Amino acid sequence: MASPPRHPAIADTLLLWYDSAARSLPWRIAPVDRLAGVMPDPYRVWLSEIMLQQTTVAAVTGYFNRFTTRWPDVFALAAAEDDAVMAEWAGLGYYARARNLLACARSIAASGGQFPEDEASLQKLPGIGPYTAAAIAAIAFDRPAVVMDGNVERVMARLHAVETPLPAAKPELKAHAAAATPCHRPGDHAQAVMDLGATICTPRAPSCMICPLHALCAARRADRATDFPVKAPRIAKPTRYGHAYMLRDGDGAIWLERRPDRGLLGGMMGFPGTDWRETPPDPAPPLAAPWIRVDAPVRHVFTHFRLELTVWAAQLNAQTAAPIGRFVPAAEFAISGLPTVMRKVFRAGHDALTETVS
Repeated sequence: MASPPRHPAIADTLLLWYDSAARSLPWRIAPVDRLAGVMPDPYRVWLSEIMLQQTTVAAVTGYFNRFTTRWPDVFALAAAEDDAVMAEWAGLGYYARARNLLACARSIAASGGQFPEDEASLQKLPGIGPYTAAAIAAIAFDRPAVVMDGNVERVMARLHAVETPLPAAKPELKAHAAAATPCHRPGDHAQAVMDLGATICTPRAPSCMICPLHALCAARRADRATDFPVKAPRIAKPTRYGHAYMLRDGDGAIWLERRPDRGLLGGMMGFPGTDWRETPPDPAPPLAAPWIRVDAPVRHVFTHFRLELTVWAAQLNAQTAAPIGRFVPAAEFAISGLPTVMRKVFRAGHDALTETVS
């Protein structure tokens, strides 16, 4: 594929728009301050980019503020207890990111606390792939890196009316983004394209008439903005099944166990249960107890499959041997510290036990 020609009008127009329309975000340096020479904190840029993977600004903002209040720099985060970080991360999903976050923070702290400035060096750190490396290099260090997220792909697909379906179109879209990336203010340019996709060039109802790139957009000229980006037919997600067991003692403490470090929800606290399989497994309670089967299964959607869990709940009595595990006292138990699917299990089990008692 031949490289498309440089298109400076895109960057010039976008930067002019961004100077007045940039979103105010807790990890961002406003363009007026950036022009005055204020540089972003690489730690905050890195943390925000890791958190923003596969989720939204609205979902991340509260987490980011809590993290940076509790761990204001990379040394503080590197010294944090694993359990504390995983608990603060709970609800953001993709928990391998949290483990890599700690590993990366500790690697950077051990080497003096300085983030590398180039993409190749950044990608050697745990949890930093091509997108995140480009984002840090551009936003934190003003390197002319090509930052490609879903917003950028959508903007480029519409600007150039790219008919190739995603994901096959990714190299072509990146080539167009590279042709538009300026050497002057590349960090602000990257954020401008992302802001445009998030606020104006949105997936379902783009506001073409107020878009700063209105005159340059091939999809708009053809009145086909919502046809792009073209997507390959979606493959239906398979469903997996399992059982989950919520056990409560007489004082209201909840039995939790740590999941294996590898795999989904790795290292997180959760309820004991069976493997998740494509065919429903047989029940396998972790101990003999007066288990109550919850009528409705808990359903949760992961990136690559749907999960359906049969939930069982029991109240520990004097005749039941205490299990090997961790009972979290009622005063210390916080549902917010559990992954989302485990919160659903807790609510289902708690409601079942409450109905039984009443």
